[in-house]
Parts: sequence; C-alpha cells; structure tokens
Amino acid sequence: MPTLFDPIAYGAIEAPNRFVMAPLTRGRATAEHVPTDLMIEYYRQRSTAGLIITEGTGTSREGLGWPNAPGLWSDEQVEAWKPIVAAVHEAGGRIVPQLWHLGRLARKDVTGEAPFSSSATTAPARPGASENVNVEARAMTKDDIARTLDDYSRAARNAVRAGFDGIALHSANGYLIDQFMRDGTNFRDDDYGGSVDNRLRLLREVMERLVAEVPANRVGVRFSPNGEVQGCDDSNPEAVFVPAAAHLQSLDIAFLELRESGPDDTFAQTHVPKLSPKIREVFTNPLILNQDYDAAKAQADLDSGVADAISFGRPFLANPDLVERVRTGAALNTPDKRTFYTPGPQGYTDYPTLAG
Repeated sequence: MPTLFDPIAYGAIEAPNRFVMAPLTRGRATAEHVPTDLMIEYYRQRSTAGLIITEGTGTSREGLGWPNAPGLWSDEQVEAWKPIVAAVHEAGGRIVPQLWHLGRLARKDVTGEAPFSSSATTAPARPGASENVNVEARAMTKDDIARTLDDYSRAARNAVRAGFDGIALHSANGYLIDQFMRDGTNFRDDDYGGSVDNRLRLLREVMERLVAEVPANRVGVRFSPNGEVQGCDDSNPEAVFVPAAAHLQSLDIAFLELRESGPDDTFAQTHVPKLSPKIREVFTNPLILNQDYDAAKAQADLDSGVADAISFGRPFLANPDLVERVRTGAALNTPDKRTFYTPGPQGYTDYPTLAG
C-alpha cells in the first residue's frame, strides 16, 4: 500500500507525495480581488505539499461575493498570480487554482447586486453569525447560464496564462454548481432541473468548457457529497454524486476531491454515510479525501484503497512544513481562528517552522 510520502501522478501532474493542500479562503487579496505580494510567501512556504489547490478563486465579479478573495477574470489578476505560481515552482511545488462561483452565497454587500442561483432561494446565515447577510437569489436565466459558462472558459484560459499546473473546479460546499446538483436547492422545471440528469447538466457543460481550455488530465473537481452544507442538501445524494463521478471518470480528469462530513465535522456535521466507497467503484483515477484528517486516519484510508491521497486544510494553514512534521512525528502548530480572514501577515505567513 502507498504511504503519504510516496509519489503520485494526478493525470499529467507529477507529485512527489500524497499530501494535498486543500483550498482555504484567507481573504488576503485586495478589495478589487487582485492577489497581493503577501500571498507569494504564503504559498511558497507550503510548496512541499505534493499539490497545492489554491483558495477559491472567482471566475467573475458577480460570482465572487466574498471580501478580499482573489479572482481570475482580469489581466491585472493574471499578472498578480504569475509571481505566486513562479514562487511555488521555484520551491519545487505544483499549484492549481480552485475556480469558484458562489451562486446564492455571493454577498450583495460585496458584489453590489443580488446573487443568482438554480432557483429563487435564500441561503442560511453562516454558523455563529449574528445576522444573515445572504439575500434571496434570483433563478438564473438561460442567458445567465451562457454568460457564466463563458466566465469559466475565461478563467481557465487565464489560469494557463498565469502558469498554473492545471485547474480545480469548486463544485462543493453549497456553491453554484452544488446548488444545481441538489434537489434541496434546485426547483427548476426546465432542462436544468427535475431529473438527476438535468440537475447535472450545468456540471457537464462547465466541464466541457474547462477541458476545451485545459487538458482533462490537468483538471480536478471537488464535491461534498454527503449531508447538508450551507443550506444545500439532497434527498438521495448517492443517486446524484455517483453518476456525477462516473461522468468525470469518462472524461479521464486528473483527480476528484471529496470533502466528506461526519457527526463530529468541524464545518458541517452530518450522519449521512460517506459516499467515497460508492464513488470509488466508478471513479478509478486519483481520489483525494478531505475533512479533519490526521496522519493516522489518512494512512488508514490509503491502506484501505478508498483514497489515493489526502488533502489537509487547517493543518497546512498553521504548519507550512506539515509534510516534514508528519515525517518526523513533530508536534503541530494550532491554527489561530481569529486570523483566518484578517488582513496582514499575522496568522498567515508567521507560523513557525521546525527550521525556525
């Protein structure tokens, strides 16, 4: 059985180990969603991960309703990403951007306009929030969908221009594509609603656009298949996500990442069984699992064959040298939740490493 330290190929992306840095929203871009110089050091520090999947990166201004998150729709953003990608490559790493459209979770106070989604619904407040900043989304028209598909194509082309090793599609956590896939948020009666096949249509069309710009063996996808997340749920997730994974296998994509909830999940608790065993049956390319892993749990899932690699989020956030710490059995730094989304280097680039 492979270990976390064994190499792996995600399609055409050769990685020296099976540690993946999971996408982590950090809010260190500008108010105009342009990456900053501070992000160069942040990603460079974590380049010993076999693969870095960046924080959610917007495909359009209307779809990026998160303050100070980066985008990939403008020339200025592309130019700002180039030194970040170069720094990771110079340090021996590999990096792909996670292409992100928030759908109904795009905040009006950030975008200046009401969000859109599969249907006219309102997302719940984030856990612990004092008020719900989400407003009712309008149902997307066919013109909205066509424009959004164009946005994905442009973002993929821009990722190539910036020098990334590939791209990753955010289709999880209750964001736009997830909102179309699940019957708890998709109430459409056209070609994009009703049957599972119709609800998967947007995913298929987005993937068609992405693999037209970037080879499929450099494209990854993220799902969160089991349980409700940010108000997005499905009455029969197996019937949705297993065929979705089978379609991705038919495209021969580089990898599929699953963020799987559990009863003690620190993001979205659920008792809905994990779908990775069922998805493993239809998806034979590299399968990456995510959510609250430690080294022992990660190795167990590699040993079982249900996973080919593991993505770590907050452990990489607080431990730039996570790979070496796991290798040597060193203690891990504790993430500082107060600085997850605050500006500046504190809690971002100042976590200590074993080398000091």
